[in-house]
Amino acid sequence: MKIPYNRTKIVATLGPSCSSKDSLLAIIKAGVNICRINFSHGSHEVHLKSIQTIREINDQYKLNIGILADLQGPKIRIGMVKDNAIHLVPGQRISFTTQEVLGDENQLYLTYENFPRDVQPDELILLDDGKLQMKIVETNRVDKVVAEVVHGGVLSSKKGVNLPNTKISTSSLTEKDLEDLHFALDHQVEWIGLSFVRSADDITQLKRIINERGSSARTIAKIEKPEAIDCIDEIIDVTDGVMVARGDLGVEMPMEVVPLLQKSIVRKCILKSKPVIIATQMMESMITTARPTRAEVNDVANSVLDGADAVMLSAETSVGEFPVIVVETMAKIIRNIEEKEYPYNHLEFSPNPTLLLSDAICHSATFLAKETKAKAIVSMTQSGYTAFEISSYRPEARTFIFTSNRGLLNTLSLVWGVKGFYYDKMESTDDSINDVNTILKQENMVEVGDVIINTSSMPILKKGKTNMIKVSIIE
Repeated sequence: MKIPYNRTKIVATLGPSCSSKDSLLAIIKAGVNICRINFSHGSHEVHLKSIQTIREINDQYKLNIGILADLQGPKIRIGMVKDNAIHLVPGQRISFTTQEVLGDENQLYLTYENFPRDVQPDELILLDDGKLQMKIVETNRVDKVVAEVVHGGVLSSKKGVNLPNTKISTSSLTEKDLEDLHFALDHQVEWIGLSFVRSADDITQLKRIINERGSSARTIAKIEKPEAIDCIDEIIDVTDGVMVARGDLGVEMPMEVVPLLQKSIVRKCILKSKPVIIATQMMESMITTARPTRAEVNDVANSVLDGADAVMLSAETSVGEFPVIVVETMAKIIRNIEEKEYPYNHLEFSPNPTLLLSDAICHSATFLAKETKAKAIVSMTQSGYTAFEISSYRPEARTFIFTSNRGLLNTLSLVWGVKGFYYDKMESTDDSINDVNTILKQENMVEVGDVIINTSSMPILKKGKTNMIKVSIIE
């Protein structure tokens, strides 16, 4: 089965709209590279079925679709409200309680137990993605907070709550997150997303658990809190990847600062060879319509032009009416940008001091590819380090990675420009290079006369760090 080969990858959130094997296969054919399992919704039983279906499709069609397990984090919500909707007006005072009650115009249940102890008078409470705004009047520090409505409106059950001025005391890994994390690790999920990251320590804690389980899963730090922006460099240093989660970020911070933050974070991630995903409301109107707005088309296109590794769909594929059409539309936008005008710059050499030789080889490979107008950079790797590093230079040449590590192939489905192949015939470096080049020719990825830059390790049987480059011409 031929899948569109875009350099910028597509992440699709799973849900009722694409839960069957046929519907999941359809969005993969349309261009999905990574499937996101959102632990804010659904049971482990439902998620296990999705994981098994993805693995079946990978085995049946020889694909490498990866899985991102997105942990809910300390998401604060209100409880149920009477008649499933109430109307709040400016100037009205309302109580928030940590005791579970049916909400009405006088009081609301808030799921966050430490809420009365964390907040201070005059801090803001934002509900339903900021549609409703309140200001805290007083707190008893135990179980009750009184707030005054600043901007009112209709409030329905279980809407999200943001506290942009409040320092939340709870851990980024809740008890539910730990249960979901161990479930994801039990089923060998490739990527773990941590919500509401506030510091590098949050990622370090997550990695410690992953390592204790002996898992090779990699971490995605979701950037959606002001505290994360304050220490973004430290977070990028310790995480394996980043998601710019613009929904909560645009509520927790002034929305006008988010576009430049997005561009800055993408740039920082590219320089550190860390994959970066742009998420939230990319094609929001296509939840209920078959065509995007022009603003949405431009949003996706600008994320591609920024150099993001991936763009993500949320409700558009999980509960939307047109999951296949929205993926096809996003893939067309990506392809048009990548084919019409190659937008990326050859980035400066910024090596990791502990991996100077490997980094120098990867930089040299991309430099050679540019100077020789090579059609492809072809690398053999076991750890995947070479793939991440070559990708970070955003070479114009295609990037093909061969490895005997099957799990790594799924992981690399998130990485910009990388297409992976399973290969385990490690006899000699020259023979293996000839072999992988022949495979690419048979797969119609390269043609006779194309210049190819090969990287590998010598001797290849030791599976050591990348230490050689060869310029080949396809015969």
